[in-house]
Amino acid sequence: MKSLGYRRNHASVVLVLSSVWRTTSVSLVILGASSHLLYAQVNTSPSVPQRIQQLTDAMTRAQAQIQETQHQLDEMRKELGELQQQMNSSRTTASPVKAEQNSPSRSSPVATAPTVPDIQNIREQQEMQQSEIATQDQIKVESESKYPVKLTGLLLLNGFINTSAVDTPSTPSLSVSGPGSTGATVRQTIFGLDARGPHLFGAQSYADLRVDFNSNQQAGSPPYNGYYGGNSTLLRLRTAHAGLQWQHTRAYFSLDRPIFNPESPTSLAAVAVPALAWSGNLWTWNPQLGITRDFALTNSQNLRLQAALIDTGDPPLLPPVTSSTGVTAPGTAEQSRWPGIEARLAFFRPKNHDSENHFGVGGYFAPHNDSLGKKYDAWAGTLDGRFQLPAQFQLTASFYRGLGLGGLGGGAYKDFVSSYDADTKGYYFRALDDVGGWLQLQEKFSERLQFNAAFGLDNVFARELRPYAVYGGSIYQNLARNRTYTGNVIYSPSAYLLFSLEYRHIESAPVMGSTNGANVIGIAAGYKF
Repeated sequence: MKSLGYRRNHASVVLVLSSVWRTTSVSLVILGASSHLLYAQVNTSPSVPQRIQQLTDAMTRAQAQIQETQHQLDEMRKELGELQQQMNSSRTTASPVKAEQNSPSRSSPVATAPTVPDIQNIREQQEMQQSEIATQDQIKVESESKYPVKLTGLLLLNGFINTSAVDTPSTPSLSVSGPGSTGATVRQTIFGLDARGPHLFGAQSYADLRVDFNSNQQAGSPPYNGYYGGNSTLLRLRTAHAGLQWQHTRAYFSLDRPIFNPESPTSLAAVAVPALAWSGNLWTWNPQLGITRDFALTNSQNLRLQAALIDTGDPPLLPPVTSSTGVTAPGTAEQSRWPGIEARLAFFRPKNHDSENHFGVGGYFAPHNDSLGKKYDAWAGTLDGRFQLPAQFQLTASFYRGLGLGGLGGGAYKDFVSSYDADTKGYYFRALDDVGGWLQLQEKFSERLQFNAAFGLDNVFARELRPYAVYGGSIYQNLARNRTYTGNVIYSPSAYLLFSLEYRHIESAPVMGSTNGANVIGIAAGYKF
């Protein structure tokens, strides 16, 4: 039995060495193709400057491919070392077991069982690496600047079943009274571009953008009039980034979520409107101009400082004011004539560590003026973190406490409430305090299968909202609390195929009346390109 265990372990080592040899061979093919491309470019370029530029670009791409291949080889060597240690351990264990000749069924599993899951994991990682190498070998999109541009995206089909009425059937975030609905959509499909440009001031320039097809809101949903809003067409700009990246510093401008909520719950059913939106996830995409700086504290701990200016849009409850000339008035933050500011301080591990733990503290401040001249200062204090737990579990969380957070995706869809008293001829106004957050527990069973469970809550103070409640008003005007429970399973049989089944329970509580609840079952099938 000892000989049999040794042969199986020896076969496992041979399998790993074969994988390393195949990876190295593919890398040499890539390098050879790159060298051939360099030779062809030098011979066909019409001028010396263009030859130098093309040669520099090709060398940069070849160097990146070499580094990626070297990283893959290092990982394979590490796995081979671990497998050899287990093989040596199994030999040691098998020696005393050999004396028990009358119980062969007890000795065989001791020698062979530890290597089975390791070999399976190595095969899965090898398939993922081969897919990535095949991607690198493809012909890239050519841009006018001659710098590399990559097309990316997710073709996504979503089916949904809502047991009760919701604000938007295909992308629900709020429960209302009424019957349910069933349907399907492909409008959560995402298309994007990634570009890398020239070096400037010693930094690498980059840019990217993402669009989807969820712009035309359905009847009965709130008019998203902020920067994340839509128009009469289907195409909608989601996010955009451009900046300069040094070794430890990044300067950028972007259209994206606020920097003090860097994470988002994982979901394939909630993409156009992110998971737990308006239930504790401050997600709205707003223009920002910022800088990030990393400092090394120890070999295993870094400090990140982030600061940015932000132009916050208005929440959906506050419709845009349009004059008789058709000109849309500026938002409440823009009328203050001062940009908002946001900052974050975070402790995290360097990228070369397997663990990706981090913990951050953030803040936000933005002055606002409404159309009637009322002024208020929106602010927030935040905590966020991601922690690797035993047994492949990961906990991600974000919490906030602030005022006037409707433009960021909180505040129960509003920044403030107001009323007019016809008897006293008085106009009453109040910005709403808000508290909320979300957390997610993720379990990765393998590289292909994961499970996510999350909970989110957004809550304005009922004692502040109650005096301004509107009898017979909309659910958005009277909403005091919105919370969502969700869980999903995501299966990826390959690097480019995704399948998911998700369940959500939404509870929306107005300041007067009963709480509305809805169960949402979603299925998703996606193809990444």
